[in-house]
Amino acid sequence: MKKKFVSMTMAVLMGLSLAACGSGDDKPATDNKDAAEENNAEESKTDEGGSEESKTDEGSSDEGASGDAANKDKPLVWFNRQPSNSSTGELDMAALSFNEDTYYVGFDANQGAELQGTMVKDYIEANIDTIDRNGDGVIGYVLAIGDIGHNDSIARTRGIRKALGTGVEKDGDINSDPVGTNTDGKQAAVQDGSIEVNGKKYVVRELASQEMKNSAGATWDAATAGNAIGTWSSSFGDEIDIIASNNDGMGMSMFNAWSKDNNVPTFGYDANSDAVAAIAEGYGGTISQHADVQAYLTLRVLRNALDGADIDTGIGTADDAGNTLSDDVYVYNADERSYYALNVAVTADNYQDFTDSTKIYEPVSKQLDESAHPSKKVWLNIYNASDNFLSSTYQPLLQNYDDILNLDVDYIGGDGQTESNITNRLGNPAQYDAFAINMVKTDNAASYTALLNQ
Repeated sequence: MKKKFVSMTMAVLMGLSLAACGSGDDKPATDNKDAAEENNAEESKTDEGGSEESKTDEGSSDEGASGDAANKDKPLVWFNRQPSNSSTGELDMAALSFNEDTYYVGFDANQGAELQGTMVKDYIEANIDTIDRNGDGVIGYVLAIGDIGHNDSIARTRGIRKALGTGVEKDGDINSDPVGTNTDGKQAAVQDGSIEVNGKKYVVRELASQEMKNSAGATWDAATAGNAIGTWSSSFGDEIDIIASNNDGMGMSMFNAWSKDNNVPTFGYDANSDAVAAIAEGYGGTISQHADVQAYLTLRVLRNALDGADIDTGIGTADDAGNTLSDDVYVYNADERSYYALNVAVTADNYQDFTDSTKIYEPVSKQLDESAHPSKKVWLNIYNASDNFLSSTYQPLLQNYDDILNLDVDYIGGDGQTESNITNRLGNPAQYDAFAINMVKTDNAASYTALLNQ
């Protein structure tokens, strides 16, 4: 099945144009490499092979679009970034109930955050004889925060602080604010925690934390994290015993820049292939958010809506090909109209089971009959074409599932900075049967629904 990919260069030159990959090969959505330099290597791989030919929205065929259905009535799934208030975390239920076929797909952020915090604490306890590098009785850690306004990032920061006893309450929950530097333990956003092992007590201190946001405004920025660990290591030296990161992209940047050579365990999140492989070289661990299940659900809810099938088809109830998910890999919250994949800790004990992050989930790997489930066109965007998890793990999984589910998907790569970089390329929504949206900011769902309401 042919996939179309949108080039940032053509978007700049031609406004509302779409670029199609002439080779027909599945390749990650690419866009604005300069805006997120941490993944230039990944981008280089993406750009190799296959020529591009431009095609404007106005010139694209409407064949396969949902008859005369209004755009506002077409199936819509929000994924990876749940519509919500970035200050309070309150869900945007107007966006989540935009129409009767609107859902969110993500993962259980709180369950995963608790797992990550527990993984770090267990590691400290198991390695207590060697973890305190300077022997001062203080287990010092630094924390890379992805996006202070992102619910998943907030949850992961809270999960680390809760497990290590360094969290303080703010507005009824653990404060997730960055502290800057905290070598004296006096910053108000955190407190010193403690761990007792074999009758000996150790202080646990968050030495520093910051949001990894680059000068152009992109968050979860791996290059910024690599620079931060350079600054922190110069300032704190062997006071740093642990590195914690809200994701593997930032975690691996710090690991490669400093912690690998200095034997400081680094803990991330996402179970990206490079991070899983690095566990054999000293990377402390990561969390699999079951991206294989998430990617399937992202497209499955659209497939069901397009077929007029019960939403549980191929999820909790087997479809006509036998695809089904067990209840130990996902949960559905009807009040939030949200599907959440469950998380698994990946450590030195089990990492070999997670070495291929793009392998589809076997229980939902069976091809649908196209005569019963005819091909439909889907517009799907990735908020940042250079995001390591989304480009190297999530999108390849989506591209495996779209064939299985008979969906012809246009993958649109954003710059990670502005919604308009994405919405400007949704110039002709009438040519699509359904939409899958990954926002730059969780507050901005209305930027997309306004287009569909026209």
